[in-house]
Amino acid sequence: MTHELRTLPALDTLKDQAKRLRARLCAEGGQIGHSKSLELIAAQYGYRDWNTLHAAAGNRPPFNPWMLGARVKGHYLGQAFAGEILSAQALTAKPGHYRLTFKFDAPVDVVTFESFSAFRQRVTAIVDENGRTVERTSNGRPHLELEW
Repeated sequence: MTHELRTLPALDTLKDQAKRLRARLCAEGGQIGHSKSLELIAAQYGYRDWNTLHAAAGNRPPFNPWMLGARVKGHYLGQAFAGEILSAQALTAKPGHYRLTFKFDAPVDVVTFESFSAFRQRVTAIVDENGRTVERTSNGRPHLELEW
């Protein structure tokens, strides 16, 4: 049987899924132990048992789509930019989120008023795996959006 690593969540996420499964089954009158819930999660991902799933999830390198020095482009506060990633850090407290620092090729004016400007060339933001910030502007657009 083949397994696709890109679809396999981190160990903490897998354990969380097992806890939620057990709680849900208990709430509906089904009684299973913690080890049984781990085994059911392993089967859901196509592994023969929890130990095999644990080994597969634990032995893979952490997924980080944002590499140091990578060229990126996107929008920051609605303004298009191209630049380079100066630093990239996976946030252990928030799995799937990354603190990235960018240096834009050309400074971006982050003010929409015609009477003055404020240019930014170096920006730090926390993005999810899709390259978007949780924080949004008043029109609902993410502060920073990276293009793939």
